[in-house]
Amino acid sequence: MEQLLEKLPYWNALNQDEREMVRQAAIIRKYKPGFVLHGNSDAGNSCLGMIYVISGGVRAFVVSNEGREITLFFLEPTATCVLSASCLISQIHFETQLVVTKESEILVIPASVFGKLTQDNIHVRCFMYELSTQRFSDFMWVVEQMLFQRFDQRLASFFLVQYEKNGIPEVRMTQEQIAQNINSAREVVARTLKQFSTDGLIEVKRGRIILKQLDGLKKLLRNP
Repeated sequence: MEQLLEKLPYWNALNQDEREMVRQAAIIRKYKPGFVLHGNSDAGNSCLGMIYVISGGVRAFVVSNEGREITLFFLEPTATCVLSASCLISQIHFETQLVVTKESEILVIPASVFGKLTQDNIHVRCFMYELSTQRFSDFMWVVEQMLFQRFDQRLASFFLVQYEKNGIPEVRMTQEQIAQNINSAREVVARTLKQFSTDGLIEVKRGRIILKQLDGLKKLLRNP
């Protein structure tokens, strides 16, 4: 536990009493895919606290009035999130949901403890607001893409980001997962993948996409 706590961005700014309080309260929990970490008040998860992803992954999204889910960002190992403690942040006025995407192990600092830290320690309070601002920027980036980028450009950009992230010209996702990542319908993704394949940019395999022409995908982004 101590080694994990030392990875918290604000750990070095805590005094001895604060560190001991966190040690006593911190919990490591395991979650199955589909578990709602935050955003489902019926399940009692309206204010879980600050989370640190040890393994697995979490998807953050909002739901429109029509029931459409819009993905904001994904939390991967070593990522922290304070939106799961949004009851402590009066400036947050939109409801974000956090759902586990694959079997995960997560470190939780309960809201009561994290709230006391933000109240008493300026460094923790700054961390909370900086991370909240970063997440809001993620949200605005998603909105900007949806409003101002053609869908083929959004898909090409997604493929290129995955390539830079993983270092291999292959995206191991189903069409449904790709659609979820870039906020579109699976049918739209399938249609665009077919066009990309016809143009020789990719090769569609079962459960994965082979990126055959990275320069061609980059060229799409430069075309108005």
